[in-house]
Amino acid sequence: MTTRETSAVISVAAMNCASCVGKIEKSLQGINGVKGTVNLADKTVLVESTSNTDIHTVLSALAKAGFPGTVLDLGNDSFERQQAQQETDDSRRYHYLLKHSAIALGLGIPLMIWGMVTGEMGINNPQEQIAWGMVGVVTGLILYFSGGHFFTGLWQSLKHRHANMDTLVALGTGAAWLFSMIVVLFPEWLPNSARHVYFEASAMIIGLINLGHALELRARSKTSEAVKRLLGLQARTARVIRDGKALDIPVQQVRKGDTLRVRPGEKIPVDGNIVDGKSFVDESMLTGEPIPIEKKVGDAISAGTLNKNGSLLFTAEKVGSETVLAQIIALVKKAQSAKMPIARLADKISSIFVPAVILLALLAAAVWYFAGPEPRAAHMLVVTTTVLIIACPCALGLATPMSVMVGVGKAAQLGILIRKGDALQQASKLTTLVLDKTGTITEGRPIVTEIVSLEPYTEVELLTLAASLEQGSEHPLAEAIVASGQSKQIALKAVNSFQAIPGHGVSGNVDGQVLLLGNKKLMTDNGCNIESLAGKAEQLAEQGQTPMFMAIDHCLAGIITVSDPIRCDSQAAIKRLHKLGITVVMLTGDNRITAQAIARQAGIDEFYAEVLPEDKAGHVQQLQRLLSKSGHKVGMAGDGINDAPALAQSDVGFAIGTGTDVAIESADVTLMGASLHGVADAIELSRATLRNIKQNLFGAFIYNSLGIPIAAGILFPFTGMLLNPVIAGGAMALSSVTVVSNANRLRWFKPSTNKHQMS
Repeated sequence: MTTRETSAVISVAAMNCASCVGKIEKSLQGINGVKGTVNLADKTVLVESTSNTDIHTVLSALAKAGFPGTVLDLGNDSFERQQAQQETDDSRRYHYLLKHSAIALGLGIPLMIWGMVTGEMGINNPQEQIAWGMVGVVTGLILYFSGGHFFTGLWQSLKHRHANMDTLVALGTGAAWLFSMIVVLFPEWLPNSARHVYFEASAMIIGLINLGHALELRARSKTSEAVKRLLGLQARTARVIRDGKALDIPVQQVRKGDTLRVRPGEKIPVDGNIVDGKSFVDESMLTGEPIPIEKKVGDAISAGTLNKNGSLLFTAEKVGSETVLAQIIALVKKAQSAKMPIARLADKISSIFVPAVILLALLAAAVWYFAGPEPRAAHMLVVTTTVLIIACPCALGLATPMSVMVGVGKAAQLGILIRKGDALQQASKLTTLVLDKTGTITEGRPIVTEIVSLEPYTEVELLTLAASLEQGSEHPLAEAIVASGQSKQIALKAVNSFQAIPGHGVSGNVDGQVLLLGNKKLMTDNGCNIESLAGKAEQLAEQGQTPMFMAIDHCLAGIITVSDPIRCDSQAAIKRLHKLGITVVMLTGDNRITAQAIARQAGIDEFYAEVLPEDKAGHVQQLQRLLSKSGHKVGMAGDGINDAPALAQSDVGFAIGTGTDVAIESADVTLMGASLHGVADAIELSRATLRNIKQNLFGAFIYNSLGIPIAAGILFPFTGMLLNPVIAGGAMALSSVTVVSNANRLRWFKPSTNKHQMS
């Protein structure tokens, strides 16, 4: 018995920095069958469970660790309300931070200018003591009102026995203010050289960090634009036909089976099937394909797409969270919450970073106090405060999730759905791509191109028997033969003892005759001599057609050939893959000669012909074994049920969106469009995203690697200067803004070749 995996996304507002990530994941480790993946960028936790654990157990564990959360109802109209509420909360928070930044800087900047112009920041007489005492009280009020959230965070972190960004900021600014107040109240305790106040540092640091958080919040909100855009595609109302009357109702009230009308220029509110009318529908918002698709009676239409020029009457098939659009929103949000392997290193460092920084600050303080030059107390305070402020690991924690959020969102805009978080990283490493032929390289709509009959049978008789035999099969080649018979208005006959022989063909009885239709292997296994038509079959195969031998009562009766034309853009897409350094391999059940012709036309590097459906995964596995030693990765793209095992076996599986649900569920990446350009787009985007992540991580590591030693005073013996805590506060705020801004550059990513301009 298999255990079904369930997942949920929880919003955790109290998550402040990278050190919170490890604490949250650790709080969930003790819950049986539950895995929690934390995304600092949008303050969410992706919870995946293979047990029957109740979500309230997870929420309780988070609350106990000091991180209360709220479950996001993905793929539902309530999720849209939650998103709207989040935007409102973010807007309030943004203005709150700006206001309190202005208050703190309103005091800090004049004090800093006073110190720079006069150099007088010390206590030398009672008058200065009174004046600076008043400044100290005002600074204390600013710490309370504008920096109170840092001290509240410090208290909460102490209660739950962990340290975070708030810990560092509160300790640094609090220490500077407390030391300054001691100087004001008890100047006689300190030598003249140490009677320096640092009120401007406390105020400036609070102001700059609040400003940095405000800018970060504004930039961060742009990363969720993909989800906002998808939510914006949802229609608000629907026109339902009930009791012969057209009623405009909220889309949430539409039920399965309802008949709806959509007029030209309107969004389609739910998924359904057309029962009357004909129109062109713009599906670019879902598939990335800009050319409207003609839709007629019997065709499926999806919520969020745009009806262009005709009036349509359709029946609702999927509503609410069941629609394709709702599932896409849920997939995108889940993928944005997932964690890439490259993020593990940053998380491990971040989990111990804050405690390590506190120890380093104390060590630096001890060195300066016991071995530093006078004024030791002042130097000790400057160094300790600067180390605590500059070392906040915010940039390190944001480096990966920010890029993943933007990358996954951009992929959705291109009609690429990333179903698994690590697929974005793995796709960047692909060096070999295995392609199924039918429906992937080719159109997937084969047609009968030639019928060669042997006496005493005519072409019509051969087609009648073949179409009758194949009417029970769902294979694309079978559908082509049946469609050809129907186009000639041939009356199909009853078939008995029908049997599909995977990879070979079919057999059955029609009018008391034993029929065989399939490849050379099927004929040979049943003792049928095909010598008379072997040359003709080879000639047709060299033209890229698939010849199928027809035998009646074990005697060869003729050949029916079917051709599945190569997609108009497959050759151009494969050229793009080659430019990306990827070897393209084709797997097909066709005979070798036909496969060779298709491979030559499409520009395929290698091909494997006459591959049975159950052997496709084995071929992928064999390629993985051959290439894994040199660090290469193997991807697979396909669209059929028989591709599912191979898609699952590959390092990254790409499901063509026009394919079956089984293939889509087995893949890591789903292409909403049918073009192979989508695979090239996905690989290019994954490489751009990974490059962006590495830039962010490199910048964050360099910032902390250089910042902490400089803050500790390593340059003092050479320059005689210490890093100002105010500069440290500005640098810390700027580092986070830089990471977020760099990640947002992915929003402007464009594939190297616009697939829609390809002919």
